[in-house]
Amino acid sequence: MAVNVTGAINAYANANRIAQGSTPSAGPVTSFGTLMQQAAGSVVDALNKSEKTSLDAVTGKADLAAVTEAITNAQVALQTVVAVRDRVIGAYQDVIKMTI
Repeated sequence: MAVNVTGAINAYANANRIAQGSTPSAGPVTSFGTLMQQAAGSVVDALNKSEKTSLDAVTGKADLAAVTEAITNAQVALQTVVAVRDRVIGAYQDVIKMTI
């Protein structure tokens, strides 16, 4: 199955724009590396928020619902990162297997 790299990058960029509330375009797109940096930054933010909320719960400053929500968000973010990593590794292995 042939993969159109430009189409995939456009799809990622459009998904990012939709998530940020703007409309998708067919024009120039953000680089894939930039999208990955933004995604990694949001995952780190979710993990930091989860940690801070957990520490607030220990000191009695946060309720159980806030802790549960923060930990669930961090868990989903981490699972997403692992899934993307697995896909990237799989794609890399497929490229390595290609004959020139």
